[in-house]
Amino acid sequence: MHLLWFLLVGLVAGWLAGKLTKGSGFGVVGDILLGVVGAFVGGFLFRLVGFHAGGTISSIVVATVGAVLLVVVARAIKKT
Repeated sequence: MHLLWFLLVGLVAGWLAGKLTKGSGFGVVGDILLGVVGAFVGGFLFRLVGFHAGGTISSIVVATVGAVLLVVVARAIKKT
């Protein structure tokens, strides 16, 4: 059940990241992957500054922030 919840949070976070970065999303699998990797990146960065995600909404926010950072970095690398 935890894996399913983790994937659902990843899907929502990936979709939000696609929308926030003026995209149209990356498909279901792409959104899940982006959100899951974003969750790790966001979790790492938030822990560095002393924040800890404790609930569903905060987990989605942390994962979305990480996913947005991944999209921005990927687009910056792609431009060069």
